[in-house]
Amino acid sequence: MLDEPRFDDADLHERVTIGDVAERAGVSIATVSRVVNSRYGVAPATFEKVKAVIDDLGYESSLIARSLRSQRTHVIGVLVADIEPFSAEVLKGAANALRGGDYELVVYSGGHGGDHVGWERRYVSRLSGTLTDGTVLVTPTVAEVSLNQPVVAVDPQSSESAFPTFASQNYEGALTATRHLIELGHRRIGFLGGRRDLESARLREQGYRDALHEAGIEFDAELVLEGGFKEATAAGPARQLLALADRPSAVFAANDLSAIQTMRTAQELGLRVPDDLSVIGFDNVPESALTHPPLTTVDQSIQALGFEAVRTLIALIEQPALRREPPSHVSMPTKLVVRQSTAAPRAATA
Repeated sequence: MLDEPRFDDADLHERVTIGDVAERAGVSIATVSRVVNSRYGVAPATFEKVKAVIDDLGYESSLIARSLRSQRTHVIGVLVADIEPFSAEVLKGAANALRGGDYELVVYSGGHGGDHVGWERRYVSRLSGTLTDGTVLVTPTVAEVSLNQPVVAVDPQSSESAFPTFASQNYEGALTATRHLIELGHRRIGFLGGRRDLESARLREQGYRDALHEAGIEFDAELVLEGGFKEATAAGPARQLLALADRPSAVFAANDLSAIQTMRTAQELGLRVPDDLSVIGFDNVPESALTHPPLTTVDQSIQALGFEAVRTLIALIEQPALRREPPSHVSMPTKLVVRQSTAAPRAATA
């Protein structure tokens, strides 16, 4: 009787091959291939034996080899400019959409924060071809990219796009946020905007302006500064707003990171939130509930954006006929989340 093949931990330091699986299971490489690819012609007992060896050895067939055989990798690519709270929440939603299914997720980060227009064109080709079946672009700065596979976008720069897009109701959310401050009694309301080249930033500023107009509050350009959607870029503008001789009693920041920086800056200047200054953000990233006091914000269902984008992408992959239809542009609802960073302004005589 032949001894069973022996493998020790040192053997597993090298990449496990299909030959290793065949040797351990005592079957042919062709049989292992049929098991890996779920093909017919393998007895149930043999199938289970080979699967047990695959699990034990941690064998993974090459994505490239799989794509050459089936023209599919069953991998979804997500391209982000950087890993920050917004994109992290999108990724959570994307992962939830794949849970329990046949697709896997690969994330590629440019690591530059998306500061250059057209950054996607330099990176998206690295995900396409033999690595992924389709790509989700997060906050793209271009309206189209040339790929031979489906593409969808989350929070695009422009409302005009050649591929399906998913965004929140930025205008409506900003309108609600500003109305909240007005209803509390604030009249001098600062706005710390996002990057002006982004559609979401433009819509949020328009919502702020229109809420002031409907309340009969005159727009004051001195109270509107660009925060850039990042804590680092929001620090200076936040300090400028709060250092005004007639400073605002409330600030609406166009995203939570800018709002959190505004609260930090207020503390540095000796202002108390919300006693001296009310602050409201936009996003409802997990960090917003952890501030002191917890941040009032607009929830834009970020995980839902990632979830729906991936579901649509998979439909486009599996049903090529859908790619010939006009691209859909989905706007997800927003809602106000009231916490402790907003309150009525102190009386002028206080």
